[in-house]
Amino acid sequence: MSSLSQRSSGLVQRRTEAIRTAAADRERESGVEEEEAARRGEEEEDEKGDSKETRLTLMEEVLLLGLKDREGYTSFWNDCISSGLRGCMLVELALRGRLQLEPCGVRRKSLLSRKVICKSDAPTGDVLLDEALKHIKDTQPPETVQSWIELLSGETWNPLKLHYQLRNVRERLAKNLVEKGVLTTEKQNFLLFDMTTHPLTNSPIKQRLVKKVQDSVLEKWVNDPHRMDKRVLALILLAHSSDVLENAFAPLQDEQYDLGMKRVHTLLELEPEKESTKPSANELMWAVVAAFTK
Repeated sequence: MSSLSQRSSGLVQRRTEAIRTAAADRERESGVEEEEAARRGEEEEDEKGDSKETRLTLMEEVLLLGLKDREGYTSFWNDCISSGLRGCMLVELALRGRLQLEPCGVRRKSLLSRKVICKSDAPTGDVLLDEALKHIKDTQPPETVQSWIELLSGETWNPLKLHYQLRNVRERLAKNLVEKGVLTTEKQNFLLFDMTTHPLTNSPIKQRLVKKVQDSVLEKWVNDPHRMDKRVLALILLAHSSDVLENAFAPLQDEQYDLGMKRVHTLLELEPEKESTKPSANELMWAVVAAFTK
């Protein structure tokens, strides 16, 4: 009889322990959900400062980070921004549900060997994006991410593929920003030639952009790329590939600068192949990252 009562009390204890464990798990999950909901709420609040006219694409954000405020042009020594902006276009189209990578197959092809395919050809409302999307949709057989970055930049030895090059991308993006009231247009004389420049006129928009980049690796750092907003993560990685990220951290104090750059390097050291297999990851975004870090 006593052994029976011991067994029953043991069952009760195990059930009680199981209930407690389940409750603790639920608490942890709800805590994570609340934290993520709060973070999303903060991001939405940040974006409320922008009207629909001043919501920027990834390409516009990267160009704005690279432009000198008063002079209105990017550094003459920056030879990375051209390909970086083409990478931004591919990621922007992927985030908008227009592009994706082909299935990896049984043998699990690498990100850089998988072709880019058109998921939807619905217009985006952005002339540059729609031009790139049309090229990708009409091209058979499909090309890889690396190939598209080179083709859209005009970096090809094949004369039959030169028509893929998107011309005057920086100037066209700057004109978009002029239309959105962020920049203005001026002519500057550089001794031997005149150049159209686009100085900053709307400082609050650029300040919000810079603060968004800074906060993502300082105040709002979550230490997990998959809990970061995909667009902000892409902005950091592509701004680095375009050699303009440093401009966002230049105003920081030394300690904050060092901490911010340390966390950026944490993101840069991630393995794109591994990150792309995680739930909710955007494979094409990680393929673009892989193309720039290979």
